[in-house]
Amino acid sequence: MERFTSNRTVDAAASDIFAFLTNPDNHQHTEPTDWVRDAVDTSPITGPGHTFAVNMFLDAAGGHYVMHNLVTAFEQDRIIAWLPCSKRSDGELDAGGWWWRYDLASHDDGTRVTLTYDWSDTSAAMREEIGGMPAVPMSFLDDSLASLDAAIRNGK
Repeated sequence: MERFTSNRTVDAAASDIFAFLTNPDNHQHTEPTDWVRDAVDTSPITGPGHTFAVNMFLDAAGGHYVMHNLVTAFEQDRIIAWLPCSKRSDGELDAGGWWWRYDLASHDDGTRVTLTYDWSDTSAAMREEIGGMPAVPMSFLDDSLASLDAAIRNGK
Protein backbone atom coordinates (compact mmCIF):
# COMPACT_ATOMS: atom_id res chain seq x y z
CA MET A 1 0.00 0.00 0.00
CA GLU A 2 1.29 3.43 -0.88
CA ARG A 3 0.46 5.53 2.14
CA PHE A 4 1.89 7.22 5.19
CA THR A 5 0.03 7.58 8.48
CA SER A 6 1.01 9.60 11.53
CA ASN A 7 -0.66 10.08 14.92
CA ARG A 8 -0.48 12.73 17.61
CA THR A 9 -2.52 13.50 20.69
CA VAL A 10 -3.61 17.15 20.71
CA ASP A 11 -4.77 18.82 23.93
CA ALA A 12 -8.10 20.00 22.51
CA ALA A 13 -11.60 18.69 21.94
CA ALA A 14 -12.27 16.87 18.68
CA SER A 15 -14.97 19.44 17.91
CA ASP A 16 -12.43 22.29 18.15
CA ILE A 17 -9.92 20.51 15.91
CA PHE A 18 -12.64 19.64 13.41
CA ALA A 19 -13.84 23.25 13.33
CA PHE A 20 -10.25 24.34 12.72
CA LEU A 21 -9.85 21.89 9.82
CA THR A 22 -13.15 22.85 8.19
CA ASN A 23 -11.90 26.44 7.79
CA PRO A 24 -9.88 26.39 4.54
CA ASP A 25 -7.85 29.41 5.64
CA ASN A 26 -6.43 27.36 8.51
CA HIS A 27 -4.84 24.80 6.20
CA GLN A 28 -1.77 27.02 5.87
CA HIS A 29 -1.20 26.36 9.58
CA THR A 30 -1.31 22.57 9.21
CA GLU A 31 1.89 22.03 7.30
CA PRO A 32 5.49 22.69 8.29
CA THR A 33 6.64 24.67 5.26
CA ASP A 34 5.29 27.66 3.38
CA TRP A 35 3.86 25.50 0.58
CA VAL A 36 0.17 25.95 1.49
CA ARG A 37 -0.85 29.59 1.58
CA ASP A 38 -4.18 31.34 2.24
CA ALA A 39 -7.56 30.09 1.09
CA VAL A 40 -9.13 31.38 -2.11
CA ASP A 41 -12.55 31.13 -0.45
CA THR A 42 -12.80 30.95 3.34
CA SER A 43 -16.34 29.52 3.43
CA PRO A 44 -16.43 26.59 5.86
CA ILE A 45 -16.23 23.09 4.46
CA THR A 46 -19.71 21.59 4.77
CA GLY A 47 -19.55 17.97 3.63
CA PRO A 48 -18.65 15.44 0.96
CA GLY A 49 -18.63 16.94 -2.52
CA HIS A 50 -17.67 20.39 -1.22
CA THR A 51 -14.68 21.92 -2.96
CA PHE A 52 -12.28 24.41 -1.48
CA ALA A 53 -9.30 26.10 -3.06
CA VAL A 54 -6.06 27.24 -1.49
CA ASN A 55 -3.18 29.25 -2.86
CA MET A 56 0.05 27.29 -3.02
CA PHE A 57 3.67 28.13 -3.73
CA LEU A 58 6.41 25.72 -4.71
CA ASP A 59 9.45 26.62 -6.79
CA ALA A 60 9.51 23.12 -8.32
CA ALA A 61 5.92 23.65 -9.53
CA GLY A 62 6.70 27.00 -11.15
CA GLY A 63 5.87 29.18 -8.15
CA HIS A 64 2.30 30.20 -7.34
CA TYR A 65 -0.62 27.93 -8.21
CA VAL A 66 -4.08 27.13 -6.87
CA MET A 67 -5.03 23.69 -5.57
CA HIS A 68 -8.70 22.76 -5.73
CA ASN A 69 -9.67 20.13 -3.17
CA LEU A 70 -12.69 17.84 -3.38
CA VAL A 71 -13.96 16.70 0.02
CA THR A 72 -14.43 12.92 -0.07
CA ALA A 73 -15.19 12.09 3.57
CA PHE A 74 -16.84 14.21 6.23
CA GLU A 75 -18.17 13.05 9.59
CA GLN A 76 -18.79 15.86 12.06
CA ASP A 77 -16.02 16.01 14.68
CA ARG A 78 -14.52 12.71 13.42
CA ILE A 79 -13.32 12.62 9.80
CA ILE A 80 -12.41 14.99 7.02
CA ALA A 81 -10.64 13.96 3.81
CA TRP A 82 -10.01 15.53 0.43
CA LEU A 83 -8.63 14.79 -2.99
CA PRO A 84 -6.35 17.52 -4.38
CA CYS A 85 -7.27 18.44 -7.96
CA SER A 86 -6.42 20.83 -10.72
CA LYS A 87 -9.20 22.80 -12.36
CA ARG A 88 -9.55 22.56 -16.13
CA SER A 89 -10.57 25.50 -18.30
CA ASP A 90 -14.10 24.03 -18.50
CA GLY A 91 -14.37 24.13 -14.69
CA GLU A 92 -14.14 20.36 -14.20
CA LEU A 93 -11.67 18.96 -11.68
CA ASP A 94 -8.86 16.52 -12.45
CA ALA A 95 -7.68 14.57 -9.43
CA GLY A 96 -3.99 13.85 -9.07
CA GLY A 97 -4.66 10.48 -7.44
CA TRP A 98 -3.50 11.24 -3.89
CA TRP A 99 -5.58 12.18 -0.87
CA TRP A 100 -5.29 13.54 2.65
CA ARG A 101 -7.40 12.44 5.61
CA TYR A 102 -7.72 13.44 9.27
CA ASP A 103 -9.35 11.05 11.74
CA LEU A 104 -10.17 12.42 15.19
CA ALA A 105 -10.83 10.27 18.26
CA SER A 106 -11.41 11.47 21.79
CA HIS A 107 -8.59 10.40 24.07
CA ASP A 108 -8.06 10.67 27.84
CA ASP A 109 -5.87 13.71 27.48
CA GLY A 110 -7.30 15.34 24.37
CA THR A 111 -7.89 14.09 20.85
CA ARG A 112 -5.92 11.47 18.97
CA VAL A 113 -5.38 12.92 15.49
CA THR A 114 -4.43 10.53 12.69
CA LEU A 115 -3.22 12.05 9.43
CA THR A 116 -3.10 9.83 6.34
CA TYR A 117 -1.51 10.64 2.99
CA ASP A 118 -2.30 8.06 0.29
CA TRP A 119 -0.93 8.17 -3.24
CA SER A 120 -1.89 4.66 -4.42
CA ASP A 121 -4.25 5.96 -7.15
CA THR A 122 -1.67 8.29 -8.69
CA SER A 123 -1.08 7.30 -12.31
CA ALA A 124 2.39 6.66 -13.73
CA ALA A 125 1.97 9.71 -15.98
CA MET A 126 1.11 11.96 -13.03
CA ARG A 127 4.00 10.56 -11.00
CA GLU A 128 6.36 11.41 -13.85
CA GLU A 129 4.84 14.89 -14.27
CA ILE A 130 5.35 15.85 -10.64
CA GLY A 131 8.70 14.13 -10.14
CA GLY A 132 7.62 10.95 -8.37
CA MET A 133 5.66 9.84 -5.37
CA PRO A 134 5.42 10.24 -2.52
CA ALA A 135 5.66 14.00 -2.95
CA VAL A 136 6.53 14.42 0.74
CA PRO A 137 8.47 12.25 3.21
CA MET A 138 6.91 10.54 6.22
CA SER A 139 8.44 13.22 8.46
CA PHE A 140 6.22 15.78 6.70
CA LEU A 141 3.15 14.19 8.31
CA ASP A 142 4.74 14.20 11.76
CA ASP A 143 5.71 17.85 11.29
CA SER A 144 2.23 18.66 9.96
CA LEU A 145 0.61 17.29 13.09
CA ALA A 146 3.06 19.29 15.21
CA SER A 147 2.06 22.40 13.22
CA LEU A 148 -1.63 21.63 13.75
CA ASP A 149 -1.03 21.14 17.48
CA ALA A 150 0.85 24.45 17.74
CA ALA A 151 -1.83 26.31 15.78
CA ILE A 152 -4.57 24.94 18.05
CA ARG A 153 -2.57 25.83 21.19
CA ASN A 154 -1.84 29.33 19.87
CA GLY A 155 -5.46 29.97 18.89
CA LYS A 156 -4.78 30.48 15.17
